[in-house]
Amino acid sequence: MSRREYTKEFKRDAVLLSIENGKSIRETADNLGIHSTLLSRWRKEYEGDSDAFRGKGNRSKEAQELFELKKEVASLKMEREILKKALAIFSKSPK
Repeated sequence: MSRREYTKEFKRDAVLLSIENGKSIRETADNLGIHSTLLSRWRKEYEGDSDAFRGKGNRSKEAQELFELKKEVASLKMEREILKKALAIFSKSPK
């Protein structure tokens, strides 16, 4: 069984419908033929981000910047550890 993929427009319309129609999330989801937890997740994503539903692997600018900074920090930590080991090796007095 393959997973269904929904377009950005469908998700946005479903969220707006669930907000505006005055019915519960469960009722709205049943009417649309989707699971209520899926609609709840879409609502949280929509309310938390003005550019929601970007798709697979598409990060917001802030998320992309954070990802790159974390990657750079990891690289710098590794370089620092290498330099510490090299310093320990070269600072040993010859016997």
